[in-house]
Amino acid sequence: LKMNIYISTGGDKDKKGTEVFDTLKSKGIENIEFSGGIYIKNFEKHFYKNIKKYKNRTQLHNYFPPPSKSFVFNLSSQDKVISKASIDLVKKNIIRSKKIGTQFYSFHAGFRIDPKPKELGKKFKIIKILSKQQAEDIFLKRLIKLNKLAKKNNVKLLIENNVINKKNLRTFKTNPLLLTSPSEILSFFKKLRSHKLDIGLLLDVAHLKVSSKTLGFNLQKAHKDLNQIITAYHLSDNNGLVDSNKKFTNRSWFWKNLKKSVKFFTIEVYNVNYKSYLNLINILKSKLQRYEKF
Repeated sequence: LKMNIYISTGGDKDKKGTEVFDTLKSKGIENIEFSGGIYIKNFEKHFYKNIKKYKNRTQLHNYFPPPSKSFVFNLSSQDKVISKASIDLVKKNIIRSKKIGTQFYSFHAGFRIDPKPKELGKKFKIIKILSKQQAEDIFLKRLIKLNKLAKKNNVKLLIENNVINKKNLRTFKTNPLLLTSPSEILSFFKKLRSHKLDIGLLLDVAHLKVSSKTLGFNLQKAHKDLNQIITAYHLSDNNGLVDSNKKFTNRSWFWKNLKKSVKFFTIEVYNVNYKSYLNLINILKSKLQRYEKF
């Protein structure tokens, strides 16, 4: 069983992803997923200068590299500026992924609203909301185009499930985010299949846990039902109320129905030291090896 286990740079929000990469590497952590962080001046120049350093051991996720003027990445947006910025980011990251020899580029599912960057992870202010159908149609249309570019460059796109908390559900009296419940995820992936799009699901188990508590679906059943379309995982844990990127343990809920044959696992745990990362990698490896023996 080949285990591709990555550590996310997303936890160091006040540092450049490239600095976090260097620190993790110096501590002996091999596989790193670039995510979040602060703006990196001349990123392209830096990226291509250090391309050998990043080859085969890194991958890019969602909103990376962050631009000088921040925006909320949203492939379902009707806003011209946000749409263009989001589409451009995906296109550039498909090319960057090819250059560093990674097979995958993952990003979040779209939103029915355009929140401000500072509202992420908090309560959204009430703003114009698209119908679910409209937002899904925009998302699908863009995925069809982006998938063509990805295919041409031998990169597979992965969509990550969104997380809905009780605060945001109360504010809008409807779910302002796409792909939070298993039924919605499965029906959207059915549409992708009908368009012959080879796009996978990056299942964020922590997102699923919070969404399950908010929307009232059965967590274990959801994980089991989604198994057929899961290509990769983001792993962390929380209290079910807030997506807090806390450490998982060998008793965390998601081991029961974990799909072992996925392409990679990213440990997306924040605010811990590198020894904790090594410990989390060992927990995951021991779980996967144990599965291997049955």
